[in-house]
Amino acid sequence: MSIQTLEKFLPDNCVSHLKKWFAGHSIHITITRERKSKLGDYRKKRDGSHEITINSTLQPELFFFVFTHELAHLLAFEKYGRRIAPHGNEWKHTFRIMLMESIDVYSKELQSIIIRFSRSPKANFMASPELVKYFHFEKNDDDGVYVESIKKGENFIYRNQKYVLEGLIKKNYLCMNLETGRKYSFRPLARVQNCS
Repeated sequence: MSIQTLEKFLPDNCVSHLKKWFAGHSIHITITRERKSKLGDYRKKRDGSHEITINSTLQPELFFFVFTHELAHLLAFEKYGRRIAPHGNEWKHTFRIMLMESIDVYSKELQSIIIRFSRSPKANFMASPELVKYFHFEKNDDDGVYVESIKKGENFIYRNQKYVLEGLIKKNYLCMNLETGRKYSFRPLARVQNCS
């Protein structure tokens, strides 16, 4: 897929950054339908080329952010070798530099969030409450709330299943499925329907 084809998914003023990062690399890019488990991924293929997939449903700034995350894998592996950890220090350093190089692509409000995030980039987008709230990720135009706003002992609905919030464990919330009795860990910014 060419950069020109990608442009309809991307914010303005980012093509020059992509051309620089793409230079000398053979990259197969696939735009996918929405996936609940991931926003994008990167793989090096056996023939030495690279494959990046990105969800088609992402807002342009988030699409570019996720794309930058995946390209950081490629560039870190190429610079430091295949033995580095996928989200280790080398990847964090590479991603941080790429975010700062392309900071002008993002809106003013988002720039300050990206700058704070870049100090210690996280492997998972959902681990950054500021980014999740900015993009209203998982909102889907519903009337839901974040699980962090539910009080201990209150019931809520998530994906048509009823749960009770039992308490906080480290940074996540322990919740029990009322039908099965199984316990699950919810991130603070999971969108749920309050039953009260």
